[in-house]
Amino acid sequence: MAGSTPNGDTLDLLVIPDHVLRVHRCLVEAGHRSLLAGGAVRDHLLGQVAKDFDLATSALPEQVDALFDKTVLVGAQFGVVRVVEPEGEVEVATFRADIGSADGRHPEAVRFTDEREDALRRDFTINGLFWDIDGKQVVDHVGGCADLEAGTIRAIGDPRERFREDRLRMMRAVRFATVLDFPIEDETWTAVMAEAGAIGDVSAERIRDELEHILVSAHRQRGYHLLSDSGLLQHILPEIERMRGVQQPPQHHPEGDVFVHTGLVLSHLEDPSFELAMGALLHDVGKPDTFEEAPDRIRFHGHDELGAEMTEKICERMRLSRRQQERIVYLVRRHLVFLNLPKMRVAKRYRLFEEEGFEELLELCRVDCLGSHGDMALYQQSKQLWSDWKALDPPQKSLLQGRDLMDLGMKPGPDLGAMLEQLDDAQREGEVTEREDAIAWVKARLEGQQ
Repeated sequence: MAGSTPNGDTLDLLVIPDHVLRVHRCLVEAGHRSLLAGGAVRDHLLGQVAKDFDLATSALPEQVDALFDKTVLVGAQFGVVRVVEPEGEVEVATFRADIGSADGRHPEAVRFTDEREDALRRDFTINGLFWDIDGKQVVDHVGGCADLEAGTIRAIGDPRERFREDRLRMMRAVRFATVLDFPIEDETWTAVMAEAGAIGDVSAERIRDELEHILVSAHRQRGYHLLSDSGLLQHILPEIERMRGVQQPPQHHPEGDVFVHTGLVLSHLEDPSFELAMGALLHDVGKPDTFEEAPDRIRFHGHDELGAEMTEKICERMRLSRRQQERIVYLVRRHLVFLNLPKMRVAKRYRLFEEEGFEELLELCRVDCLGSHGDMALYQQSKQLWSDWKALDPPQKSLLQGRDLMDLGMKPGPDLGAMLEQLDDAQREGEVTEREDAIAWVKARLEGQQ
């Protein structure tokens, strides 16, 4: 139904995918109650594109299973069945009340019940809303509409009880407060701070997924401070908390300590990948352990290399993929390279430009400058050199391969590899441009070695 969002904008009709509607109608025609649940309802009422179309129903798991040709019983003991349709799967969950919590994530048992009790066992009021598909209206048993209108993250019922049922909900509170830019209601916030130490009960993968939502959000700096102020960051990434109070040379970092600087760097990112956001978060993680107050100024000698080593361990701890880990470690290890870039010989500079991930490294340079002294001259010069290189349409393929050098009399080994690298540098600098020139270049050097 049409209406208005909490911001007063006109609300369009909630468009539900056809395959979700088919599952809904099948449940209703069999005499069961079926409602759209959770995120799609919240997003629609906020005027955002709805996704994650899940159904909540009065039908028992075995009844859902019997109604459809293809199902996956992903959590039948908890009342969850996935109905497989040609366009995709639809998650159908039986109205339930949770009993106890065995592991800080799963209930010890469930009791199938009605829609009101089902809403009351969910995490936050804004996520406890249902949508009556046929009636085209919201079904609100938890005051979620009022909290959406007010822009508030509030746990349903006793927040400490909600967080003990699933410890990840503390991270989710920060995530929703960050992504939606809503304040967390006082009692809920107090409960997060009180229970933060138990976040270690949650798997690294689940924490990582919530952290990703926070870091790629437009309000990531707010999320950064909420994680710290709540006490969650101390248990998730204690290496970041150690940045607090680590002073920096004021002539280069008038903004303050390393923790403050990192938050500012995050704030200047524009629609970053998770890998770039993590690189920004961790780029100075090595500073606390390399702090040195020399006679002339504060120094952090080697903090890039130490930071890269620490970052690798952090990425492994958080169960990031190998590809993600390599990119994040690369950003941390190389983030100081721009200090020397203008003085590099052309071939070395071009090798840098060819590195996978250089464009994100350049973006890290930009936000690092903005988050500290604000002098953009080095960034602008580096960006111009990179743009000039791209305009040259640099060659993507070496003129000769190892087999070519062996045909010219070289044997496999380090000398062959060194010759190929020198030839590639000559190609980068325009000394050789054709295959025949490259062969002559190699022959001349081989003759010079005799």
